[in-house]
Amino acid sequence: MKSVDLNADMGESFGAWHMGDDAALLNIVTSANIACGGHAGDADVMAATMTLAHRNGVGIGAHPGFMDLAGFGRNRMAVPRATLQNQVRFQVGAALGMARSVGATVRHLKLHGAMANMASEDVSLAKDLYEAALSVAPDLIIMVLSATAQQQAVETLGCAWAGEIFADRAYNDDATLVDRSLPGAVIHDAEIAGARMVEMIQAGAIITENGKHIETRIDTICLHGDTAEAVQIASSVRRQLEAAGITLAQFSGVT
Repeated sequence: MKSVDLNADMGESFGAWHMGDDAALLNIVTSANIACGGHAGDADVMAATMTLAHRNGVGIGAHPGFMDLAGFGRNRMAVPRATLQNQVRFQVGAALGMARSVGATVRHLKLHGAMANMASEDVSLAKDLYEAALSVAPDLIIMVLSATAQQQAVETLGCAWAGEIFADRAYNDDATLVDRSLPGAVIHDAEIAGARMVEMIQAGAIITENGKHIETRIDTICLHGDTAEAVQIASSVRRQLEAAGITLAQFSGVT
């Protein structure tokens, strides 16, 4: 019987600004990528989200991004490499400390937004960012966009990693994500999202917008907590996977 992890990006509220329904998602997913104050989130939100994730038995991940609150980390930025590495260390360190304070641990790392997209295209960038995170927490499992430069980077580093695909995003033929500015880049129909995840897991491949199959390791499925339909998509994905005989379980990481 096949099994797969289901993760969501969350903890992205900030001050009086509310984003997503984390409490509902934490009743559905098996792993949570929690913002560390770079692109979103704050100390109170991080603590509350980690506490609830820990209580629900959901695996906790650090989710660093560009220091870009105004752009939600989705603006591509030119930051000196050493500075960018320190910003990742800063965010991972915050996640580790907050998790420890609520009796939890951080088990994985996933890059956010534009930082993740740039790292999916640039092996050197991905490697530098992962090395920065691992310098703070050597046992982290690195969650990568499967079949991209991110995967090449972790294979070079020899660290533990898990391959990720997206339920709510369309794919280019090189396994990168279709730019959000283009029509159809974000999938809003929960039933379509669930069906395409069953198809990809059964095929062991990313299926692109053009129908191309890219065989790859798939350990976890992601949906974005800031999408209006996030809870419906998570529920549909979980329901359709289980109906197809695919179980939900936290990933263990491979090297």
